[in-house]
Amino acid sequence: MAWLLVIVLIAVVCGFVGVLVKGLLWLLVIGAVLFVGALLVTGMRMGRARRSTPR
Repeated sequence: MAWLLVIVLIAVVCGFVGVLVKGLLWLLVIGAVLFVGALLVTGMRMGRARRSTPR
């Protein structure tokens, strides 16, 4: 789970650099893709954990 936090932090940093530095819009796009990917992985992990709990 810690590596997911690292990926989200990298995505945020890439996003800020992409917005602040002129001409690095591609870095903003990479940051957004990383962030969405981390959210999807987290959602899949939570969905799997929710299904495996016995009732």
